[in-house]
Amino acid sequence: MKLSIIIPVFNEKHTIDEVIHRVREIDVGMEKEIIIVDDGSKDGTQDVLKNLNSPDIKTFFHPKNQGKGAALQTGFSNAQGDIILIQDADLEYDPAEYPTLLKPILDGRADVVYGSRFLGGPHRVLFFWHYVGNKLLTTLSNMLTNLNLSDMETCYKVIKKELLDRIMLKSKRFGFEPEITIKLAKLKAKIYEVPISYSGRDYSEGKKIGWKDGIAAIYHIFRFKFFK
Repeated sequence: MKLSIIIPVFNEKHTIDEVIHRVREIDVGMEKEIIIVDDGSKDGTQDVLKNLNSPDIKTFFHPKNQGKGAALQTGFSNAQGDIILIQDADLEYDPAEYPTLLKPILDGRADVVYGSRFLGGPHRVLFFWHYVGNKLLTTLSNMLTNLNLSDMETCYKVIKKELLDRIMLKSKRFGFEPEITIKLAKLKAKIYEVPISYSGRDYSEGKKIGWKDGIAAIYHIFRFKFFK
């Protein structure tokens, strides 16, 4: 078994080194590869990545910013692992959670695991309206997929590669989250959720997602549910 960890990056020069260190240090009981896709960073992140020299890390560079979904598609197409795990580059999600995320798949119970920020793990107290927005998007997604997820928008999604290979992804930006959820539901994938911790950032610390992304997510939920 081999684990491919996909890290999409955009302007994260202050955190990328620490994220890489934490990912490399965690023992998951199998071989792992780290695939980093820089999505047109302009803050010096690319200089950090170009100085990496490690056989377990593959780096790819988009010449201009295309969005998280596009970066993930580049990562997925170059992954060689049996299991794919998505890791953000901003330290909001802790790689120490990997054993918990992987267990339902390794036990043979799940095809997919979502790490939920709303199932009781410790989390930083931040924006009420972000919480409401997340719950509304998850509820709408659940209504159209007949799933009972608690956190559709979570970064931590772990997917068997053989299942991911059956999905043609189209979303270039944050529409990836509802798209992958709806398409996994259509394939009747066995999805589990596990509680995770969450160290959210505010906008002064570099948080990028905003209300416009929430509106776009509603569009994508209907788009991928009802249209090819």
